[in-house]
Amino acid sequence: MATPIGMIEVCGDADALLSVTISADSASAVDADPASTPPSIAGGPVAQAISQLSEYFARRRHCFDLPLHNSSTPRGQALRDGISSIAYGQTLSYGALARQLASGPRAVGQACRRNPFPIIVPCHRVTSASGPEHYSGGAGIDTKAWLNAFERGEISI
Repeated sequence: MATPIGMIEVCGDADALLSVTISADSASAVDADPASTPPSIAGGPVAQAISQLSEYFARRRHCFDLPLHNSSTPRGQALRDGISSIAYGQTLSYGALARQLASGPRAVGQACRRNPFPIIVPCHRVTSASGPEHYSGGAGIDTKAWLNAFERGEISI
């Protein structure tokens, strides 16, 4: 689907989403209405994700309700749930989230880096307390900064 941050590929099966990939090619960024991208599988998880992502970029959705492929471990699922608990427009440092989850900042960082569902599981809301930022989706830190500024209402589309 076309979005203001570039093309997003949504993959899934009949039961759940398997991945969401933000294109790393910044040339694919568009000024198109994301709601104009038609769902590819009517009624299934992929179509639901495309619809909900379109609503997100239209500022009509702040959280997602989608069937996601399970994390491979209970700890991984706990980290994913912790990342998902960060509210729209808010950020939390790796260390602060780690303390909430009785984990370590590196574990939180790895969970963010390996997150197969960017935006839906909002790893862009996990930030560094200091130093350079990282983001494995799209154009990296520029995409992360754009998503956070968008959620804070600093960007209009």
